[in-house]
Amino acid sequence: MIDATEHKAERAEPLTPAAADTARARKPHAYVLMTAAHNEEADIERTIQSVLAQTIRPVRWLIVSDNSTDRTNEIVQRYADQNSFICFHRVTRAPGRDFASKIVALHSGEHLLQGADYDFIGNMDADLSVEPTYFEDLLRQFELRPRLGLAGGFVYEESNGKFESRSVNRVYSVAHAAQLVRRECYESFGGYAVLRYGGEDWHAQTSTRMMGWEAESIPELKIFHHRPTGGATSFYRSAFRLGKLDYSFGTYPLFQLIKCGGRLLQGPFIIGAVVRMAGFMDSYLRREPFLISPELVAYLRTEQKDRMLSIFRRSSSTSNT
Repeated sequence: MIDATEHKAERAEPLTPAAADTARARKPHAYVLMTAAHNEEADIERTIQSVLAQTIRPVRWLIVSDNSTDRTNEIVQRYADQNSFICFHRVTRAPGRDFASKIVALHSGEHLLQGADYDFIGNMDADLSVEPTYFEDLLRQFELRPRLGLAGGFVYEESNGKFESRSVNRVYSVAHAAQLVRRECYESFGGYAVLRYGGEDWHAQTSTRMMGWEAESIPELKIFHHRPTGGATSFYRSAFRLGKLDYSFGTYPLFQLIKCGGRLLQGPFIIGAVVRMAGFMDSYLRREPFLISPELVAYLRTEQKDRMLSIFRRSSSTSNT
């Protein structure tokens, strides 16, 4: 597996109890959240209660119902009626869903954030929960690290009756699940991008680094994902889509081969790695156009080239010892 530990920025050390008290006493930075929900009646209430329990709440929270046909609207409306900082917006469209619909839904309601005074903007998926100090702790990371532009936690999913860190969690890869972005950084890259195969999180963090900011996941901050994963068919479709997503960002074919090859060494991911490579090759042979700007493709390829060189140097060093 490709390891980019060498690209990781130093994280802030945990505060002592006295320093934590001092930090809490300071005026916190204000933030707003956005959430897109499509038929999330099973989990949306838990998500709302999780945000209501935060030691530092968002000054405004936009929740968009993306053509929901279950009880999602009823549940969200009830909480919006009771909490003035929650703005509820509904989107009606043709049935079906693609991987761009979530961001299209969020953009449709962004006007409801106008007039809010905030320093950070972020996303909170509708099937998650976080600990009460999650956003306070995340804001503290930004306060201690002025060049941190985008950050979030590690995603945990239930396995054998307990929540465990996802195997794909990486410090250098920030999940869209529950993240914050500095406002000036967010506005500089134009907000979350609408992309055919998804990947708005990848676009955001790569754009952040290209502009000279840091983007990082904080392992100590836990995001609990409650929606059950799909079956085998869903898994393979997802892997194929991810391969096409990789191509759409201009990924080097050799880099893709190394990345998928590394996963062949991890039992459960063997078939998924093959299917992901197949998705990439499908787009490659069709010569599909890249879906991000040439400047971002060039920057991403520079990162990939550096990581491949690092791998080859480590491999050479190991073989010579």
